[in-house]
This record gives sequence, C-alpha cells and structure tokens, in this order.
Amino acid sequence: MRKSFYLLSLSLILSGSQIYAQSKDPVVQAIIKEASENSQLKKLAHELTDGVGPRLVGTPQMKQAHDWAVSKYQSWGISAKNEQWGEWRGWERGITHIDMVHPRVKSLEGMQLAWSPSTSGKTVTGETIIIADLADSVAFKNWLPSVKGKFVMISMQQPTGRDDKNWEEFGTKESFEKMKAERTKAGAEWRNRLSKTGLSGKNLALALEKAGAAGVITSNWSAGFGVNKIFSAQTTKIPTIDIALEDYGMLYRLAESGVGPKISVRTDSKELGMVPTFNTIAEIKGTEKPEEYVILSAHFDSWDGGTGATDNATGTITMLEAMRILKKVYPNPKRTILVGHWGSEEQGLNGSRAFVADHPEIVKNIQAVFNQDNGTGRVVDLSGQGFLHAYDYLNKWLNPVPSAIRSEIKSNFPGSPSGGGSDYASFVAAGAPAFSLSSLSWSYGNYTWHTNRDTYDKIVFDDVQNNAILTAILTYMASEDPERASNEKSVLPINPRSGERTNWPTTREPTRKGGVN
Repeated sequence: MRKSFYLLSLSLILSGSQIYAQSKDPVVQAIIKEASENSQLKKLAHELTDGVGPRLVGTPQMKQAHDWAVSKYQSWGISAKNEQWGEWRGWERGITHIDMVHPRVKSLEGMQLAWSPSTSGKTVTGETIIIADLADSVAFKNWLPSVKGKFVMISMQQPTGRDDKNWEEFGTKESFEKMKAERTKAGAEWRNRLSKTGLSGKNLALALEKAGAAGVITSNWSAGFGVNKIFSAQTTKIPTIDIALEDYGMLYRLAESGVGPKISVRTDSKELGMVPTFNTIAEIKGTEKPEEYVILSAHFDSWDGGTGATDNATGTITMLEAMRILKKVYPNPKRTILVGHWGSEEQGLNGSRAFVADHPEIVKNIQAVFNQDNGTGRVVDLSGQGFLHAYDYLNKWLNPVPSAIRSEIKSNFPGSPSGGGSDYASFVAAGAPAFSLSSLSWSYGNYTWHTNRDTYDKIVFDDVQNNAILTAILTYMASEDPERASNEKSVLPINPRSGERTNWPTTREPTRKGGVN
C-alpha cells in the first residue's frame, strides 16, 4: 500500500517537461521545458481579455490591443510594429441600461449591438410589441405607423431555454421529440411571418426606424444556457438591442397576452468617424535565410458581446507564447519567424488579405504559415490544404512533437484548398503553404463563438499550452528544414466567375475601407 502510494505521489510531482519529454533535440526539449515550467498564458489572457477587453474593429479597444501586443513583444526583445492596412467606421461602446418598468420593475439582461446608434444621452421609454403577423406586404405597410414610439421585437420566441444535451439527459424521448417538433414548427412560422413583410434583415429594421419605432429588439439565442449571439446592428438612428432569451421570452409573453410591457433604454455609444486599422507584426530575424519566412498567424479582433476569449484570444496568446519561447530558446533561427495578429478577420479576413496584397516579397518566400483560430481546445486536425507534398514536410515537422500532443492530431492529405474560414485562407489563395491548426470544440459553436459568454473563464489552459508547444516546435522544425516546403498544388483553383480552372497563385484585393450600415 505504501509503495503504490509512493509511486503515485512520485508520478504526480513530475514536471510537465518530464511528462512531455521524448525528443533528444535540445531545442525541442527547451521549448517543452519553458512552456511547461514558465508559462505566461494565464497572464497574457488576463491582460488581453479582462484588461483590454473586446476588440471590435474600429474601436479604441482594438487599437489598445495592438499597442499592448507591440509592448509585449518589445519587452521580450522581439521587434514589433503596428502596420496600417486601411480604415473602418470608428465606434465606441458606452453604458447600456435596459429595464422593464411595467407591469413591474426588472433590470434586463441585454446589450446594445455593435455599431448601434445611441439614445443621445436620453433614457427612452416605450411599450414593447411583437412584429405583427399580417397577410402580406401591403398589410404590413399599413401596420407600420402603429410602431411609433414603441420597441419592436423581431426574433421568435423559443419554446425552451434548455440546450439539447440537457433534454437528452433528463427528458423522456417523447418529450424531447415533441419539443424539437414545436421548435421546428415555430421557426417555420416565424420565418413565414417575416417573409410576408416583404422585407428582410437590414431593410426590415430600417422600415421600423423610418416609421418612428423607439428601437428594435432581437434575441439571437445560441442554443446554450444563458448564451446569445452578438452581432451588429441594422439601424442607423435608433438603437438595436439584443436581450437574453429568458428576459426576451418574458417580454414576448407579456406582450402576447395583452399586458403591454414597457421598457426603458439608454445606450451611450459614440460615433468616431473613419479610423485607421492595423495588423500587429513581429519578427525574429533569420540568420541563414532571412528572406524566407515561417509565419505564425491569428486574428486579433473579436465581436464585443463577451471579451473574445476563445475567438480569438486563445489563438492570439498561443502565438504570443510561441514567439516568447522561441526568442528565449531559439534566438537565431535559420529562417525569419514572423507573427501576424490580424485586424478585421470577422468582417472578411481583411487584415490578412491586405498583408498578402501588400507584401508579395514575403508571400513568395513563405516556408509555412500556421494559423490558430477556432476555440480553446487542443489541436486535433491538420489538413494539407491541397498542397501536393504537404504529407512529407508536415509529418517530418510533427515528428519531434511529444506523442501526448501529436497522437491527438488527425491529418488529412493532401486535403483541399479552403474557401475561407480564417486567415490561413488569405495565404492559401496566394499559393503559400498555409495550414489551420484546428482544435477541439469545447461547445464552441453554442457557447462561445460570437457570444456574450466568450470570456476568460472559458479558456482551457492545458489545451492552449499544448497548442503553444505544438506551434513552437512546428515553427522551429520548419525554420531548420534544409529544404523549401513545396507550394505545388494537387488541385487547381476554380475561377468563381467562369468556372474554369486557373493557375496559382490567385489573389483578391482586400477591403481597405469598411463599415456597416
């Protein structure tokens, strides 16, 4: 008994570097040791998500984040700069107050949507109504004057606020199937209600605005407990607010039963005009082949419902940590190691597309791009993205990665070129060997992707640490490889207009100015 307890205790006190150790390469061993024993991930995540907060393109917080990253790199002895790629509509979130004042008083869980207009320093009070279910667009046009001074709800009422896993665990099969049928029916009926207005999306919101509505209310539930998707507003003069399912459902039921609930809303956002937008670029200069590049890639911007923790602070701190480690244990790489923290990925990969267009001298000399975006989980998927020989060099670079990390990764060769998804696509489209380090979900789609719950506490640091080790080792191996990674494609891209096969590289002119509405 004592012997087994001793062995168990001994195994528990082994350091992370001992657990991971397998490669005899001293740089690989040093990477693992530094990542395991001196991790900066929690500090970086706290400063970025809790300190800087959400990083919506065009906001002061986005610029603050870029300056923070440059400062971090410089403190580690790494050259860094903010490189302007264009302009965007400047906007700053202020305090949002949403309260039900009739038939009783209750503070509501909700927030003003990104780029939504303010209430100009006033608190606006009005009745809450449901968009009418009418016969056709003519009837809707006749109904529109009745919205004057009122807040109009334009999202369906959900039949349940529980996620499907909860139903599967506790509900009977019959009640679960019944709920799903009700949800499907309600969704179809709601879509039909909206279609009969003759308007959709932005045009519907603008019609309500023009008719004198006090505001537009949405509830973009993500099918997870307490979680709403937070996107951008479609109005230009009145606020659009998103209210959590629980409070939205209460307002809906009160309005439907004829109670006539009233809410008071104050939104204090500011319009800042067109503002410059940036990518943060840092590099460790190569010593033998400085004109060739291994690029670490992660988008820096986020939506601002939460603090962008898993989309994409986790990818950001993975690359920051990998660069910090490499600078410490591999300060004189064979090839230049460059990291890009891209702006405005959420609006169409704008920052990375601009970098590709602005730096053909770098793109043509890329050894590899490693991009991480989709959540806090450990990397489990690596596709060859259609590069014919990716199997040979990616497997060679993966070989010294600890088996505890490498064994989790499913590879797909040669794969096929991505049509989008994240910033690696900007490089793939230009013919550069770029790869997505795709991770486990951790309920990313329902609970953190673009939601009000995407916060520090959702980060799984053990998985992110594995990703930093993986990224640093892949980068080291790609840098040291005596051969250039082939950018020969196994499939040729299709011209989206003609449908004909075209030659690599292909490029798209990035968006240089942008905004909403």
